[in-house]
Amino acid sequence: MTQPIEDYALIGDLMTSGLVGRDGSIDWLCLPRFDSPACFAALLGDEENGHWSIAPAGAAPGVRCTRRAYIDGSLILESYWDTPDGASFKVIDFMPQRDDAPDVMRIVEGLSGEAVVRSVLRLRFDYGHVVPWVRRSDGERVAVAGPDSAWLRSEPAVPTWGEANSTRSEFTVGPGDRVAFVLTWHPSHQPRPSTVDPYQALEQNLADWRDWTAQCTYDGPYREAVTRSLITLKALTYAPTGGIAAAATTSLPEELGGVRNWDYRYCWLRDSTLTLGSLLETGFHDEARAWRAWLLRAVAGDPADLQIMYGIGGERRIPETDLPWLRGYAGSAPVRVGNAAVDQLQLDVYGEVLDSLFLARANGLPTERHAWRIQLALLDFLERNWRRPDEGLWEVRGPRRHFVHSKVMAWVAADRAVRTLEGDSSLPGDVQRWRNMRDEVHHDVLENGFDPARGTFTQYYGSRELDAATLLIPRVGFLPPDDPRVIGTVEAVRAELGSNGLVRRYSTEGPSVDGLPGDEGAFLACSFWLADALHMTGREKEARELFERLLAVRNDVGLLAEEYDPVSDRQLGNFPQAFSHVGLVNTAITLGRTASPPTA
Repeated sequence: MTQPIEDYALIGDLMTSGLVGRDGSIDWLCLPRFDSPACFAALLGDEENGHWSIAPAGAAPGVRCTRRAYIDGSLILESYWDTPDGASFKVIDFMPQRDDAPDVMRIVEGLSGEAVVRSVLRLRFDYGHVVPWVRRSDGERVAVAGPDSAWLRSEPAVPTWGEANSTRSEFTVGPGDRVAFVLTWHPSHQPRPSTVDPYQALEQNLADWRDWTAQCTYDGPYREAVTRSLITLKALTYAPTGGIAAAATTSLPEELGGVRNWDYRYCWLRDSTLTLGSLLETGFHDEARAWRAWLLRAVAGDPADLQIMYGIGGERRIPETDLPWLRGYAGSAPVRVGNAAVDQLQLDVYGEVLDSLFLARANGLPTERHAWRIQLALLDFLERNWRRPDEGLWEVRGPRRHFVHSKVMAWVAADRAVRTLEGDSSLPGDVQRWRNMRDEVHHDVLENGFDPARGTFTQYYGSRELDAATLLIPRVGFLPPDDPRVIGTVEAVRAELGSNGLVRRYSTEGPSVDGLPGDEGAFLACSFWLADALHMTGREKEARELFERLLAVRNDVGLLAEEYDPVSDRQLGNFPQAFSHVGLVNTAITLGRTASPPTA
């Protein structure tokens, strides 16, 4: 039975993550990294592709827990179950920050009555494709297949048995009783890693998360939502490098049953400025420095080779392939791993990189001389290439075009160079050269990217189509918020791309610009951009109403996917999506600022 995307909650250890359903099943888990092959892939197939369920014994398939929530200020999930005979228990799910190997810990605690609990573990390595050989060793279960090995133990020990290529156990808990399961992965050719006490790990993990969230400086009316989004961003961070994965999953569809299914377990340069801004604005300077450092390492090299995305360690090769043995979420095939968009030309990323580094400098992050040399090299390439058509922000798989957002971000790159040199005359660089480029791009966009008849910026030169990315024009400073062209664009986007009050990225009707069949939902990050634009243009009440509607889209534990279908009331796309949570944080901050005067 396919659970709604919003029925899942996230657990993770700052190197990888898993998704726990409301039915008590972990249906997605990649080990040892976010982008590693999944050992639980039921999310994109069925139970035979791997999962780990803990629920009341005898519970019918699909039965949900009574309620669940994260422990405040943490990524520790508590799911409560009330059984038909009046007993109750809870399951505590978490992944401690690892010292050696990744551990998934599930602690069952009796609350009232005598509850009979069943655990069913099906390990399937290589995205649900490989059934491991399972044996006993010193009272534990060890599963091995090729390069992968995983150990299952419980404290106190409970009996386990093998059945239907799964490891099962059934036990009773009364008030105060606790049974902890620990699943530990390691490379099969290495010795088994040392064991970790699950109860001590729980206490330490809670303390670590609360120490971290205590750094948050946001103190506005949406603190709970902002804190949960920041925890989610932290959970999507690959601690060894500081890279932030765009999402925890691959191939969750933008349309149920459709083909718009992509792998988002990588780091996108498009996210860099907005992510950096949200971290700096909320007091998380260590994370901002780590993200900036990842960015500098990733983009180092020939500017002509700049990619739109990289692996979480900065890897450049992310080949895309299909997994035909997985049927896809709700039958949405193909299931893809890797992402062919890595080879696209997206000129906007040059502006996003320079904007990020400008923002870091402006907020006092320590600067490095080599960083400015990298920026000059990027600018030199962009100066020679900004007139080219490209694939644009949304990674369209149709023909290249002169996308307005790409040109605006070329302007941003030149503008940030000018402002940096004006602020620090000791830096090398020809400030007049970049002023000239800035002026030329600005004129080109206004001449070719604006439709005066309708009073709106368009998606690409010569087009009548619209693009929600043009909502960022006042945010990046290309035009002031009270400019009639900005106001006209906000109105046009809301009218033509609106979807029950939210916003789509662009139209997919007719011969779509993206070259793909089918449709998609409202794009949540774009809907937050609309709230920002409404606030900046003086419509504070409308902005707040939209923001609070977006907060209501979150699932019961505060998580957002990439998109949302307001007709079926379902979240769509990869989950949880960093871009959506960055949008939430930034809009909450924006709503606390003074808006521009209302324009008639």
